[in-house]
Amino acid sequence: MRHLAALQAFFEAEVPGCGQLQAELLHGGRSNLTYRVTDGRSVWVLRRPPLGGLTPSAHDMAREYRVVAALRDSGVPVARAVAQTDDVSVIGAPFAVVEYVDGRAIRNREQLDALTDAEVARCALGLVEVLARLHAVDPAAVGLAGFGRAEGYLARQIRRWNDQWQRVATRPLVGVHSLYERLAATCPVESGTAIVHGDFRIDNVILDAADAGVVRALVDWEMAALGDPLADLGLHLAYSDPAFDPVLGGSAASTSPRLPSADGLAAHYAEVSGRDVEALHFYVALGYFKAAVIAEGIHARHVGGMTVGTGFETAGEAVAPLVAAGLAVLPLGGRSDGR
Repeated sequence: MRHLAALQAFFEAEVPGCGQLQAELLHGGRSNLTYRVTDGRSVWVLRRPPLGGLTPSAHDMAREYRVVAALRDSGVPVARAVAQTDDVSVIGAPFAVVEYVDGRAIRNREQLDALTDAEVARCALGLVEVLARLHAVDPAAVGLAGFGRAEGYLARQIRRWNDQWQRVATRPLVGVHSLYERLAATCPVESGTAIVHGDFRIDNVILDAADAGVVRALVDWEMAALGDPLADLGLHLAYSDPAFDPVLGGSAASTSPRLPSADGLAAHYAEVSGRDVEALHFYVALGYFKAAVIAEGIHARHVGGMTVGTGFETAGEAVAPLVAAGLAVLPLGGRSDGR
């Protein structure tokens, strides 16, 4: 890692007693860069925005750090917050540091297939239960009452991801504007207000090494906000579509047919959260729109030579199928029964 000497000085000021640091890039993510940092005794995780980030609001380190710190004693499993800075002179970008959580990460189907059918089901249902637990947290009770304006969250999301498309688009794509217009025309009143993770899927959690049904930590909070909790569920279900596969190199764990169906996951969320999911089709369509723009952003950074690591070359293939899926689930003139 470049800037290791400056990072050493930062750690010595913020983490008393730390020893000589070593850092290595953790592969697998498609957005922020994530490093494992250790002094041989303790281990931390450092996250910073991607090189040449084209969607600045989606890579807010201070925002991510604030919500993780706030949730420490909430019952939602998170890594312990350690330090954060917006001082770009340290490593060339803002960054946040949390404690390393030992456990199991499941990013691809090969890793998922190491689990039995019973373990897969427990894992999938356990994720939904953690999501419901997050949405049950009172923002004011954990110091997040001023984390953002919850009212109008859905309309802002539609506008924001349309704006992000304008920033990252590398080619004209039929359907993107149509999906945006349909979402804007059918945007419902929010179903409620909660702390929203913003990027909830199986590879953004650390599972217990011995029990895949236990979540040790929910990670990657860069898009957290106060907003409509069903937006998290809708995106989680959009990530289960095989159209998302190319974003994670062609074998995303979230798209495995071994996982419970989208309908089954939605029903379980409704049961454990007590929330009405009747209008979920809109939220799934919004999830497809968001996932498509994220995929195009990854593609744009890859073609611009601004990615670090491997597996980015297929992300652009996901964009058109994700947009098409969003249009199918939110057709003109009414709802679809597809999800």
